[in-house]
Amino acid sequence: MTCTYTYHGHACFTLEGDGVTLLFDPFLTDNPDAKAKPEDFSPDYIILSHGHFDHMPDTVAIANRSDATVIGVFELASWMNSQGVASVHGMQPGGSFKFPFGRVKLTIAHHGTMLPDGSYGGVAVGAIVDLGGVRVYFTGDTALTYDMKLYGEEHIDVLVLPIGDNYTMGPEDALRCVKFVNPKVVIPLHYNTWPPIVQDAQAFKTAVEAETDATCIVVGVAESVTL
Repeated sequence: MTCTYTYHGHACFTLEGDGVTLLFDPFLTDNPDAKAKPEDFSPDYIILSHGHFDHMPDTVAIANRSDATVIGVFELASWMNSQGVASVHGMQPGGSFKFPFGRVKLTIAHHGTMLPDGSYGGVAVGAIVDLGGVRVYFTGDTALTYDMKLYGEEHIDVLVLPIGDNYTMGPEDALRCVKFVNPKVVIPLHYNTWPPIVQDAQAFKTAVEAETDATCIVVGVAESVTL
């Protein structure tokens, strides 16, 4: 069984499998790298890592048009509901839920969180998602944490993680994360959007494949890869 990963720039991507589309952290309208527009998406579910402006600003428009269910921490899901999103599913770090497509478990992430209107959006999280027989761990925006080693015990197939530094893990800590998690495949994101997070993804790929058993795939914006 397989699922397809498509990158939309920054930390926005989709996973498609078993006839279901999951959209993660929809930042498209003001994303300088995005080639797609919000109206190009009709996901079944939207999964949010946190409430910063570069991770969720197109959620309401996409969810209202497609009737997608928004999954995130309780506070962020409740805020989305207050903005007119009809279907939300609130969770908390460590909690998991079996959706029709598969299991989602929210993971610990060390990162700030604040909604665009200044209100509290709950804590930042990552997510371990089962789709199409593939287990994907999206760390979300985060520092390196030893908790990642525990998540690695959950038999992760694909690790999707930031390498941009400044606001998140940089390449060195991201490499340590790969060693903690021990996935089959690694996909970097959250880099090169703006000058503070410019990184050499190919150099990261070289380091991952030299020092671990994982395959690192650098996916370009609007490109897809079958997992």
